[in-house]
Amino acid sequence: MKLTKSDVTLNEKDALQDMLESEKQLMTIYTTALFEGSTKSMRKNFSSNLMGVADNQYTLFTQMSARGYYQPQPANKNLIDTANETFKKQKNQLKAK
Repeated sequence: MKLTKSDVTLNEKDALQDMLESEKQLMTIYTTALFEGSTKSMRKNFSSNLMGVADNQYTLFTQMSARGYYQPQPANKNLIDTANETFKKQKNQLKAK
């Protein structure tokens, strides 16, 4: 089977989605590095990089949203209430220890 140019070329939506996913992965990596950093200067550098990546991620999100590629749905109130109760229980358990 021979691939055509359209088979191997990312369209705008796919390219933006790929960049957004990459920024999310970088945020995870920098967050872990920040937690694990052993010196103040290293942690400051990771923190600065994390904020830069967060800004990039937000820019990509707004561009995708403006183009109709990313349509977050409002959270269900029951899911929010359940999550709040779970976190309250966990917080209380941590306080008790």
